Amino acid sequence: MSSTLKPSLLLSAFLGGIVLSSCASDINTAQVQIPMMLSDRAVPSPQAMPAPASEALANNNSTAQSVAKAQVPRVRSQLIKNAEIAVSVNSIEKTIQEVTKIVQQQQGDLLGFQDQKPKDGNRHTASMQIRIPQNKLETTLDTLAKLGTVQRRTLTAEDVTDQLVDNEARLRNLRKQESTLLKIMERSGSVGDVLKVADQLSKVRQNIEQIDAQLKNLRSRVAYSTITLTLEENVATTPPEIPLNSQVKETWNQATHSLGELAVGLIRLSIWLAVFSPFVFILVAASLGYNRLKKQQTPPTSPQSEPPKVS
Repeated sequence: MSSTLKPSLLLSAFLGGIVLSSCASDINTAQVQIPMMLSDRAVPSPQAMPAPASEALANNNSTAQSVAKAQVPRVRSQLIKNAEIAVSVNSIEKTIQEVTKIVQQQQGDLLGFQDQKPKDGNRHTASMQIRIPQNKLETTLDTLAKLGTVQRRTLTAEDVTDQLVDNEARLRNLRKQESTLLKIMERSGSVGDVLKVADQLSKVRQNIEQIDAQLKNLRSRVAYSTITLTLEENVATTPPEIPLNSQVKETWNQATHSLGELAVGLIRLSIWLAVFSPFVFILVAASLGYNRLKKQQTPPTSPQSEPPKVS
């Protein structure tokens, strides 16, 4: 009985293995053929589709593109804005006081002031440099324009977005290098290796300080704008009228000054005469002696005889 069952069991096992192998090959073949059938299946083009189907496909594509664009992060442009405005006003002094109030209201700072007084008939002008928050730049310019008649108004902007992004990336990398070098310093090693790492760490920290200073400068220039304000007076200033008492006082001073100069001149003349009087006396005496000697040498003239009178 047992000898009869062994060959049958072997045969059944052999047949079972053949069936299982064939099933496995069929499954693998089916798995390979399914993607091939899907790839060989022709995808209908929008032109071949009906009108409603093509429109639906186009709408889906546009929707997908808009969603993709919305997912891309937008970086706000970082701009450095500077402005210049020139205004003609009636009075420079009063306008300067109003400008000071405007700067305080807009939370700004006065960086510079130049007041040029009129000379040789020139107009009275003044210039001011104002630093103002960038979000209040337009409001401040409009307020300054109301002080008088605007002669010129300019606004310039510089995009520093790329510089900020580049410096921030470099700063992050340098800080990672600093952290790595600090970890290396904590490990035990030879004195030479520690000195090399310390030197490299010092250079990295120096670069960090430089880039950090550049970033702070750029961010400050982005956050605050500079306005150059030029004030020009409409009419040339006339000299102020001098009061009567001041005129009398000035005339008295001029007269006394002239009298003093005359007295000083007479005194100086008398001193000169006193010094040179001997020479003058000698010249006068010599001239008188010469005239007397000349008269003595001249012979007397005889009187002419009168012609006889005819009776």
